[in-house]
Amino acid sequence: MQRQIRVVASLLAVCLLSLGSALAADKVKGKGVITLRSGNTLTVETDDDAAVTVVVTPDTKVRHPIGLGARKKEVGQDVLIPGLKLKFEGTGDQNQVTAETITFDRDDLSLARVIQAGLNPTAQQQAANMERYAVDKSATDAAIAASRQEIEANRQRIADNKQGIEQVAQATNKRFSELTDWGVKTEANVGFAVGDSTLSAENKQKIRSLAQEAVNLKGYVIEVKGFADSTGSLAANQQLSKDRAEAVVAYLLQDCGVPVKNIVAPGAMSETHPVASNETAIGRAENRRVTLRLLVNKGVAGGGS
Repeated sequence: MQRQIRVVASLLAVCLLSLGSALAADKVKGKGVITLRSGNTLTVETDDDAAVTVVVTPDTKVRHPIGLGARKKEVGQDVLIPGLKLKFEGTGDQNQVTAETITFDRDDLSLARVIQAGLNPTAQQQAANMERYAVDKSATDAAIAASRQEIEANRQRIADNKQGIEQVAQATNKRFSELTDWGVKTEANVGFAVGDSTLSAENKQKIRSLAQEAVNLKGYVIEVKGFADSTGSLAANQQLSKDRAEAVVAYLLQDCGVPVKNIVAPGAMSETHPVASNETAIGRAENRRVTLRLLVNKGVAGGGS
């Protein structure tokens, strides 16, 4: 009898543990914009300015509505690209969710693809740039601050890569060469933390103010360029500057209502054109930025006056 009682007690304990685990996995719903994708992990900025990690598994269903009814079509997970506005549902908490379903509109996917097309250079340009980036720029903030000898080594590496950096600048600036007939109406700079591409509330207000100024203008475009400091490898800085420009363009399109045709294909400028010295923490902070310029066509402006 005692043995039977112990067996029953053990079974009850196992059931209670299973029930507790099931209750702990809370259902979570949310919506926002993908700002970064790394493998099967998405960083989603929600409508209340929070950053949620959304984990995509092989069982996650990705779909979009069809027609005017409630039907939905399931598609591949490769459509989950930065700049895409979506809704997610799964288990987890306010910081991380394992997605069971992800839903998006096809129009939002088209906008996200426009952003990607502007931010990604051609494969040939990338290959040429990477060949010129063979010298490793692995200096970190700690190494630069450690000794004058390391600062000098970093300065020498920058000099060695000068030709490659200039090639990047020339290739990217070529895309903006058609803006010679445009005058600058307003400029704005938004800054970022080390290794980060998330827009702060202050950054969003700057972008929103510039977009609002453009509302009543005729013949305007908004030019977007992303930059990084010299910390880290050149390949990583190219990607980071792209992510920062991408986050700004996504906010202009989806939250500020700026039409796609009024945004110049954004530039990923890596660590070119620093506005301050990369040898100090203050200088590097100024170089981690995205620049926005509100440009007005000189012909349209002249005709209007």
